[in-house]
Amino acid sequence: MLRRLPLRKPPVSYLASLFARSRRLFFALVKVMLPVMIAVRVGEEFGWIGALGHAIAPAMSWIGLPAAAGMIWITGVFVGVYGAIAALIGLAHGLEMTAGQFSALCSMILFAHALPVEQAIVRRAGGSFWATAALRLGVALVYGGAVAWGSRLTGVLAEPIAFDWLQGSALAGDPSSAGLLGWVQGTAFSLAITFAIIAALLVVLDLLERTGLTRRITGALAPLLRVSGLDASAAPVTTVGVLLGLTYGGALIIEEAERQSFPARTRFLALAWLSLSHALIEDTALLVALGADVWVVLVGRVAITLVVVALLARMLDPGDRAATGWHPQPR
Repeated sequence: MLRRLPLRKPPVSYLASLFARSRRLFFALVKVMLPVMIAVRVGEEFGWIGALGHAIAPAMSWIGLPAAAGMIWITGVFVGVYGAIAALIGLAHGLEMTAGQFSALCSMILFAHALPVEQAIVRRAGGSFWATAALRLGVALVYGGAVAWGSRLTGVLAEPIAFDWLQGSALAGDPSSAGLLGWVQGTAFSLAITFAIIAALLVVLDLLERTGLTRRITGALAPLLRVSGLDASAAPVTTVGVLLGLTYGGALIIEEAERQSFPARTRFLALAWLSLSHALIEDTALLVALGADVWVVLVGRVAITLVVVALLARMLDPGDRAATGWHPQPR
């Protein structure tokens, strides 16, 4: 179960304990996130990410997507969902895609985005960087191709989508255009927001634990967990990541796994689930608002995650550390 904050103590003691735990989780994340964010920024400045996007663009035709989709997806793979949206805005003029193709691209972005940062967090939590990154990329390509070709062959979601309106929207502000100072300010703001969200999550999780809602959530997830093979002990922290994001779920798994001594198999399966399906609220709503089909980017994504994790659970021997890529991480 999640560790309770000392609510019965005076409010000052509770706040001090909350701040100390939030700070500990935050610095554990910053030590992973900040170097990677700097490396990605350097890659953007030197044009390496753009060059990779151009290189992969022709291959997009194999999975039924236009060449521009490759640049958008690769930007998302390295920078994140908002980076992919910025690339979409830059290429919006003249971009032609059907609803099925756009939904396929959005599902690929949701499966595989911000890999340098997010998979570094996965590694810090005890999973394999390369195994989970390959899992995300592979599932993204297979699922995206299946959706795109399925839409083309069946005529479902065949209506065209117009993107010109994006260039005049509020989303058109590209942080990278603000230069180094703008990037520093944006990064500092993002880290500050991360700390605030971590603190808020700890309070919410503590309240859920004290009111018994954690046990109810775990009970509700039990049938799904039995199917997927994920240990019920990892349900509370996995649920946080699934709903809000891998960063926050990963931070809690780092702490809870060390405190509860999660088995390597449980830790890997939880991180595999989070790698494939996380931030189901914010990221999904954002891309649906842009025109993606909710059945493709939400229902299908969760269903594929369930199937993949269930297969992994049945393939992995409970004591197989080599298969999970698990190894203790230095604090």
